[in-house]
Amino acid sequence: QGVDLVGGYYDAGDHVKFGLPMAFSATMLAWGAIEYRREMVSLNRMPNVLSAIRWATDYFLKAHPQPNLLWAQVGDGESDHYCWERAEDMTTPRTAYKLDPAHPGSDLAAETAAALAAASLALSPYNSSYSNLLLLHAKALFSFADTFKGSYDDSIPCAKQFYPSSGYSDELLWAATWLYRATKEDKYMKYVAENGGSMGGTGWAVREFSWDNKYAGLQILLSKVLMDGEGGEYTSVLKQYKAKADFFACACLQKNDGFNVRLTPGGLVYVREWNNMQYAASAAFLAAVYSDYISNAKAHDAVLKCPDDPLVQPLHLLDFAESQADYILGKNPKSMSYMVGYGERYPLHVHHRGASIPSISLLHSTVGCVQGFETWYRNPHPNPNVLYGGLVGGPNDKDEFSDDRPNYEQTEPTISGTAPLVGLLAKLQAAAPVPHHHIPPPPPNSGYHPTAAPATYKNSDNTVPVQFFHSVTNSWTVGSTTYYSHKVIIKNTSGKAIKDLKLTIEDLTGSIWGLSPAQEKNTYALPPWLKVLKPASECSFVYIQGGPQARVSVLSYH
Repeated sequence: QGVDLVGGYYDAGDHVKFGLPMAFSATMLAWGAIEYRREMVSLNRMPNVLSAIRWATDYFLKAHPQPNLLWAQVGDGESDHYCWERAEDMTTPRTAYKLDPAHPGSDLAAETAAALAAASLALSPYNSSYSNLLLLHAKALFSFADTFKGSYDDSIPCAKQFYPSSGYSDELLWAATWLYRATKEDKYMKYVAENGGSMGGTGWAVREFSWDNKYAGLQILLSKVLMDGEGGEYTSVLKQYKAKADFFACACLQKNDGFNVRLTPGGLVYVREWNNMQYAASAAFLAAVYSDYISNAKAHDAVLKCPDDPLVQPLHLLDFAESQADYILGKNPKSMSYMVGYGERYPLHVHHRGASIPSISLLHSTVGCVQGFETWYRNPHPNPNVLYGGLVGGPNDKDEFSDDRPNYEQTEPTISGTAPLVGLLAKLQAAAPVPHHHIPPPPPNSGYHPTAAPATYKNSDNTVPVQFFHSVTNSWTVGSTTYYSHKVIIKNTSGKAIKDLKLTIEDLTGSIWGLSPAQEKNTYALPPWLKVLKPASECSFVYIQGGPQARVSVLSYH
């Protein structure tokens, strides 16, 4: 079709660029960067966050070449889901779908406008000219969305099976709210004030915040305007918005006269069967933000009153947010971290094409559409690539979870689930500077003082067929804690081929790359594609942690 749409994000474990969840994810990344800029800067994570935001916004700018035209999707889920292949081997159609006056999509266009407006705020301190460009496109997209009304999945029917829209009124109010925050132009506040009733902003009381339902988010954003004493002539309508924001907050806290957010027995927010964890992450993010808004409010009457508690402390909202983050990271009935690559136990059979097939740098031959299903999708072994940071769908309403690749409802990760966690975890890390799950600080007087220069050792046990060469390749400090990047080379010194090598790694408190976790505790195997370690050949793995290095030893081999 002659359009450059390189960039952007796939929505989950497939290869479709669905515009609605992508734009929502960009909005959430940007919102986190706005609210928790100081925390992200102190953790030296802001460059990565801004890069992730810009990867989306660069794509949106290319997808919006004219004021009333937006390329909304690349690929279609129907043909894509017939194939299981790496992105580099992709053979499915890359058809692009657009929105224009004859094919409107107010929900998707408005969400993209919200993403660009939020991103303009996040990027403004670092690149003012680019920030201004984003704002120009945001304004044009909002005008397009508001002038030519319609649901995007009516214009792009192939999206309806995967990301059906429940309506576009919430996105229009959401975009106007973000444009007001980015510009302070009165016309956008007037829009949300005059349309709050007809579009549901002051009428809908919700218990969900997601890529499809933005009401709770915009209600909390507008409550900040009121609590900061900036409501002016719009104060009365902003109070109506705040009443609905309070409904959502009270529902999360189980203090809403029975109209509460549903929780699993283990305490996880539960909304629906497919990829439920995204709703828990989004609710937790909103609770953390609303807690800050109330705590920092200028208005003396900025309080949260619930039907079951007339004066809720902001800290209670933060406690709720932390409870959801704790559950996600492993404090749950399964003792399972649902963030891939984090903790001692996490999903190994993630429903994700790229994670389940070896990299082209290791498996050079093309993996065909059907071959991918036969060889890799149905492969009972753990994924060869660890999708670090991916938030899977998570357990059912009874806290039950099956780590099975075909079980996409529970094992598929999504960007709309992971994006809210970036801001949430930055906030919680700042509130609790000592990591309480992962990477503890070095013990006092440990006598361990490595430097960034390589420090090599060999194992002295001559009965094992390999030698380990361990070096510290990098170090950095966060707060009072110094972390080290360790590289371990495994060399076959036996003179024979080695199969099924299993290692025991003790005192490992950080993340590890290059090995496949086994079911046994502290046990790792070589990657599935490395079936044989030939004589004199080498392979390596990397891990990061503070304090003394991990202890590596051979458990078994053939």
